[in-house]
Amino acid sequence: MSQGTNANGGSVTGKLVEGLQSMAGALADKAKETLNERVSELTDRLTAAAGDGDGDGNPRQAAVAKGMEQLQKGDSPVKALAGAGVTGGKEQVKQALGGGGKKSGGKNSLKVTNIVESIEVGVPVTVAYNQWTEFKSFPSFMKKVEDIDQESSEKMKWKAQVFWSHRTWESTITEQVPDERIVWTSKGEKGSVDGTVTFHEVTPDLTRILVVLEYHPQGFMEQTGNLWRAPGRRARLELKHFVRHVMRETILNPDDVKGWRGEIRDGEVVREDDGSGDEGAEGAGEGAEQPKDQADEADASDASDQDGEKSEKKEKEKEKAGAKA
Repeated sequence: MSQGTNANGGSVTGKLVEGLQSMAGALADKAKETLNERVSELTDRLTAAAGDGDGDGNPRQAAVAKGMEQLQKGDSPVKALAGAGVTGGKEQVKQALGGGGKKSGGKNSLKVTNIVESIEVGVPVTVAYNQWTEFKSFPSFMKKVEDIDQESSEKMKWKAQVFWSHRTWESTITEQVPDERIVWTSKGEKGSVDGTVTFHEVTPDLTRILVVLEYHPQGFMEQTGNLWRAPGRRARLELKHFVRHVMRETILNPDDVKGWRGEIRDGEVVREDDGSGDEGAEGAGEGAEQPKDQADEADASDASDQDGEKSEKKEKEKEKAGAKA
């Protein structure tokens, strides 16, 4: 009897264990199915959030890619969603700083900041232009310009302060017409500034200076400052420093400011400074006039000698006539 009970009990126990195993398997299949549905739903949500943008560096696409990567690794949906959000936020910050997307290495791949400023100064156009072309004097009255090395009439190396850092770049004047305009391009590791400055006569003693700049920020400090429009404010302040210098220093002795009055076209000097050209012309003129003066002196000397000979001949004739009488 006991053995039968044990046998029945063992049979019941085995069936119970088997039932529990089947139930566990069913629950596991259900959980797996539920998880798959949630993953699929999350994937659809991430894809929908990506919108219709189709370029590399799109914050939403980056978020989708990150979320799918984490799901494939076996991370929980919550963790995948959190990682996708962080990645999307980073991409948005990069784009705000001009660092998102593909980098082609050219200026066109970066965001350009347009800066337009104008100011008036109480001197004639020629004086304002001459002072502007004395680039080496800029560090003496501009706050952030530290040094300018002018390699030639059209090429210069600049050094300036940007926040707590120091930046250098090279500029090339592509066009320069005295008393009218100066156009330049530049290149630098952390950014560059291309621009044009023109000079306009308002009255004989009042000049308007118009400055148009294209600022291409590349360094972290430059991009950060660009968000707060710092380059535009800096350009405005430096123009005011220029006017202050002209009205306090240059106006007292305008003739001492010679400037550079040559002409540049397509990045090449087509006419040298007027000062050096006039000196050469004067020297050539003196050299050409000297033989003429010498010829005139020789002609005068010959004429004087001829007059002397005639006078002497007449005196001799008079003496002969007196002797005969």
